[in-house]
Amino acid sequence: MTEVALPIMSSKRLGELLALFKEADSVELKLSVPDVDQRSAVAALGMDPLDAQIRQVVFFDTPDLALDRAGVVVRARRVQRRPGDAVVKLRPVEPKRLSPSLRRSPDFGVEVDAMPGGSFVASGRLKAPVDNAHVRDVLAGWRPIRKLFTKQQRDLFAAHAPEGLELDELRALGPIPIMKLKFSPGEYGRRLVAELWFYPDGGRILELSTKCLPGEALNVAAESRAFLGERGIDVGGVQQTKTRTALTYFSEQLSSGG
Repeated sequence: MTEVALPIMSSKRLGELLALFKEADSVELKLSVPDVDQRSAVAALGMDPLDAQIRQVVFFDTPDLALDRAGVVVRARRVQRRPGDAVVKLRPVEPKRLSPSLRRSPDFGVEVDAMPGGSFVASGRLKAPVDNAHVRDVLAGWRPIRKLFTKQQRDLFAAHAPEGLELDELRALGPIPIMKLKFSPGEYGRRLVAELWFYPDGGRILELSTKCLPGEALNVAAESRAFLGERGIDVGGVQQTKTRTALTYFSEQLSSGG
C-alpha cells in the first residue's frame, strides 16, 4: 500500500505509470515500515499475530545473482495449512513485448508494484501450486530444483535466463520464515496484507500492501495514504524491498562461503 505521489512525480513518469496500468492485470500498493515503527504500526492497525499464517520462502539464483541481473526471479514457498507454490517471474517487464500465448495463460499475470515516492515496476508472474514436502525435499538436496516447476515455467525460464544456465545449477537462497496476516481495519474498507520477514542476521521487514484493479489504483493510493497517516504510520520513509534484501544477503553468504 502506498501513495503514488503525484506532486513529486514528473509528467513523464506519470505517463509511464498510466501506460503500465493499461497493460497490467492488477496493481499492488506496498509500504515497508521502519524497524522502530513496527510495534506501533501493529498496535495502530489492530493486527493480531495469532491470526497470522506461517510461510517459508526460498529463492533460487547463482551466487553472483546472474538471474537477478537478467530480470528473472525464481521462487518457491511452503505455506502453513495449504499447498505451497512455485513462481517464475520476469521483473521488470514490458507487457507489450510479451508473447500473446503467454498473456493468455490463466496462470500468468502482469502486476504493477508501486511504492512511496513514485517508485513502481511491472512484473510478469507465472505461478503454479506445489507440494510443501517437495519444496522441503529440494532444500534438503533430495529432489532436483527443476521438479518444482511446470513445463510452462521451465520454458519461460529457458527463454529469459542467461544462455546455458539450467535450473538445477541454481543455488538455494534461503529459506526465510515469514508471518503473513490478512485483515480488514474497520474504517479502511479494504483488505490489507501484512508480511513480516525474518532474515538470518536478525533484520526484519514489515510490509503492508493492498491489491486493486489498475483503474482504481490512484484513488486507492490516496485513500490508503490518508488512512495510514491518521494512525501515525509514516508513508514517506526509506523503503526496503523483501526480495532485494533477501537476494543481497544470501548472495553475500554464498560468495563468502558462509
